[in-house]
Amino acid sequence: MDGTKWPAVIGLVIGTVCLSRTVPTTFAFDKPLLSYSVLLASAALPILAVVRWLKRREGRWASKDGGQQYDALPLDEVGHDASVQPSPNQTNAVEDERYPSSQRKLRLISLALIGTICVRAEIFRNVLANTQCNVLTWEPLLPFLFAAWDYYTLYRHTQKPAYDDPHSSVYDALEQRAVRSQFRYLVTVGLVSFGGLLAIATIRSPASTYICAVTLSNRWLVPFLQRIGTGLDVAIAYCITQLLHERDWRPAGPGQRSVATGLETIASAIVRAAQISMAWFSLLGVIHMIAAAKPQERTRMLELPGYYIWSLLKLEFLFCMTSICALLAMFHVGLTSVSIITTFVSICTLTTDYAWNNPLAFPPSHSGPGFFATCIAMLGFATYLHLETLEHKTFGNHPALFTKKVSSWLYLTLLILFFIRAALWASQSNSVNYHPIDLLMYDAQFAHEAYIKQASSSTNLAEAVQNYKERYNRHPPPGFDHWYRYATSRHSIINDDYDSIERDILPFYALEPDEVRHRTWQLIANEWHDATGISIRSGKVEVIGRVWDTHKWMVEGLMRMIGQFAEWLPDMDLAFNVNDEPRISVPYADIEQMLLVGHLVGHYMAAGTLEEKPRNAFTDNRAQQWEPISEEKPAEKIMQELSWQRTFHEFAAASCPPSSTARSHRLWNRGSLCTSCAAPHSIGAFLANWTKAADICHQPDLADLHGIFTSPSAARVTHKIYPIFSQSKVNGFNDILYPSAWNWLGKAEYAPTEELQDPEYKGKETTLFWRGATSEGMSPDRGQWKGMARQRFLHNLNDINVGGATQAILLPSGSNHTSSLKDASLDQQKISLAYRLIPISDLTAQIKTDVHFAGNRFTRCWDIDCPQQAREFGLEATTPFQQHWRYKFLLDLDGAGFSGRFLPFLQSRSLPFKAAVIREWWDDRVTAWWHFVPLDVRGHGVWATLAYFAGWDGGQGMRWRSHEAQGEKIAGQGRELAQKVLRKEDMEIYFFRLLLEWGRVTDDWREEIGFDA
Repeated sequence: MDGTKWPAVIGLVIGTVCLSRTVPTTFAFDKPLLSYSVLLASAALPILAVVRWLKRREGRWASKDGGQQYDALPLDEVGHDASVQPSPNQTNAVEDERYPSSQRKLRLISLALIGTICVRAEIFRNVLANTQCNVLTWEPLLPFLFAAWDYYTLYRHTQKPAYDDPHSSVYDALEQRAVRSQFRYLVTVGLVSFGGLLAIATIRSPASTYICAVTLSNRWLVPFLQRIGTGLDVAIAYCITQLLHERDWRPAGPGQRSVATGLETIASAIVRAAQISMAWFSLLGVIHMIAAAKPQERTRMLELPGYYIWSLLKLEFLFCMTSICALLAMFHVGLTSVSIITTFVSICTLTTDYAWNNPLAFPPSHSGPGFFATCIAMLGFATYLHLETLEHKTFGNHPALFTKKVSSWLYLTLLILFFIRAALWASQSNSVNYHPIDLLMYDAQFAHEAYIKQASSSTNLAEAVQNYKERYNRHPPPGFDHWYRYATSRHSIINDDYDSIERDILPFYALEPDEVRHRTWQLIANEWHDATGISIRSGKVEVIGRVWDTHKWMVEGLMRMIGQFAEWLPDMDLAFNVNDEPRISVPYADIEQMLLVGHLVGHYMAAGTLEEKPRNAFTDNRAQQWEPISEEKPAEKIMQELSWQRTFHEFAAASCPPSSTARSHRLWNRGSLCTSCAAPHSIGAFLANWTKAADICHQPDLADLHGIFTSPSAARVTHKIYPIFSQSKVNGFNDILYPSAWNWLGKAEYAPTEELQDPEYKGKETTLFWRGATSEGMSPDRGQWKGMARQRFLHNLNDINVGGATQAILLPSGSNHTSSLKDASLDQQKISLAYRLIPISDLTAQIKTDVHFAGNRFTRCWDIDCPQQAREFGLEATTPFQQHWRYKFLLDLDGAGFSGRFLPFLQSRSLPFKAAVIREWWDDRVTAWWHFVPLDVRGHGVWATLAYFAGWDGGQGMRWRSHEAQGEKIAGQGRELAQKVLRKEDMEIYFFRLLLEWGRVTDDWREEIGFDA
């Protein structure tokens, strides 16, 4: 058994490191009770394997000793005469003090272990369901509680013999005094625990905007359950220690039990707890299935996705390895030592990982106190091991990790860790010498100028054709000359760059034209697919299939828009998505293959026609190639129903590479901002790359931060590519974008009146304004509204919080505190800026916001979710749309799909602020920070961005002037752009070109046809 100590300790350290890095991103917590039960049952297996090995070893020992078994003396009897047998009363006294005195006590401890494990499972489930309400954990205090228990039960009545050696050095005297102190372990373990607690506090990410509702009990209940959970962890550890007999392993003798028996009892208790947890999980599952609103929800509850199973297996292996190593190490070195090892290792892992991944000024961190706290924990850990080893060496009555002296490799490891942490602390940058918005505006200007230059370089048809061939490696489609005349007659300045159309249609070149046509028929023929058909025959536009009353405006708008140029289009049928949400997300491996084939088809077309004159006509008799829509509806459903269900990992992330964090990480802690998710597209708290911000593949936290991922209102989707035209989509979806009839019809129109005018920028109210409904997604009865972007932004901007919620604001630091920052000349000075956590209540006192839900009731919610939102937010009266122009700052947020207000906002003299993951046809044309102010959909940078444009004076020298000129400039640039490239005419021009390109995709002779000037 002695040979298991170091393998157990090393395995414990490795397992703790791996678990500390794995647990925060595991998918296993998607089904917490099931995972909890499986982990418990799995942990019992290696324990039973060890029990079997120990019993075989006991049997071999007993055979060698002639069948006799001997009892080892208790450690407190070392030095006594072993030949003197204690009286029965003395024996019972020893047993009462050190071991369970009866089978009854053994059963009570086993039952207590089972009960605490089961209750801990339910607490774990409730806390995990509401992580946004979590507070700082007390788990680092566990070693201190164990040390306090040891002091109370053992050390406070124990007196060590005085040390009296006149020849000893001062160091030896201090060392011996320390090892004889009753408080030696209490102090050293306290350093580790409290240093760890402080270190954990300093690496907490800024709070996310996920809502911990002030009107619900979770606000106080979750922190209370966290504390109860910590207490149960103490109880579980105590019961395991009592059953294990951590300080005595010996062949069983009269009145005593071996460690094998103790481990067997522990395994039995764990299995019983797993059975009870599984039964509770099954009962809850039945209740939820009965209450499920849709049959699809019941099916999803029974599914075990591959990513969940793989993540559970990985966690299961690590948990089993760590558990058995912890039990064996507990036998060798005691509970306190095991707890201090796991606590110290996990703290070092978490703090070092955080310091490594957050070297910049944002998020604001207490790197100095964090480094100091880690050093305190290191000092306490090293001192504990030294005193433990010295006591074992001197008195021999204390289990120790090292029996003679602390190994030099341990000190070397701690020294290396110290220098790593010191280097990370020294490299931590807490300030910047420029404001990111100034840089972002500067870069945006050049980016937009470069875009316009290459997008409008053609001056005549011949140049447009040549630019097309160079850009897309093939001839333009037939009828390109009609499109060019249509565009130039309407004064279009975007004649060359239609890369968004190319991105949308390229995968369809991997399908044969007849297959594309057949899939179009499949979409339209079954009205369950929520797709309306538009038929173009000889220049006439007609509707085929069903038209829903709620979407008549949309179909009529499409017919009118296409009718503007239908005479030049080939005969074809088109399937239009009537839902707001996108529909098609092809898995990564499949779409990459399709794009490759699409490029190869393009090269084939180029090789055959670029040097030859193509046939400038579509195939004859195209009308007969499209399957007619019959009265009898086909029963086949080519899509799956995911409405009101989670869709990020379950559906959308399939379009990402397997190595991406969207595929490999599940961020279940919704209470903390995922800084690593925002970093690739951000500079500090400010969104820097609008295009990259749309990429969901590096943002697994979006699974809980947008209605389209948490619970879409209508999601009939498929992983197979189908030719459906949608008004908007999320990056990674393969719908074909077209200009929405909503904007073309002017359903939300910029039309100021004499009563509701649009004043100049400087004459507007310095207020951020928004009115809208809870239309982003469906919240049936499980609180999905807490993660939806609209609700989160309003909760944050209206400071619906208690407890002093804060936001990071970039403000002058150091000597700049005394600067008034009233003069524009100070922008040219080299100033130092740092992020400061400012209470939102202080921000709302100076920066005005008027953002509210409006209407008579909350929409797209059921059961308790509607009244919960009503209590949390309240409702304001609706306002005329033209009243928006009174305000300087206009907030635009996604709905169930795109927001229909953004284009009118751009046309106004106000400054649009936009937060979105959904993209539209115009996305390439509009440049963030030059035409509008982008916001991360997480909402963590909204106050810092507002403070830049509106100004803020926090007193005590923390002042930041308003940037009126910059705001007015962006508003003016956006207005000018909208008047040039986002007109109704530009929508028609884009749609005309899209349908010409689509006509070629669906043509049987697409490799031979084209236009050449």
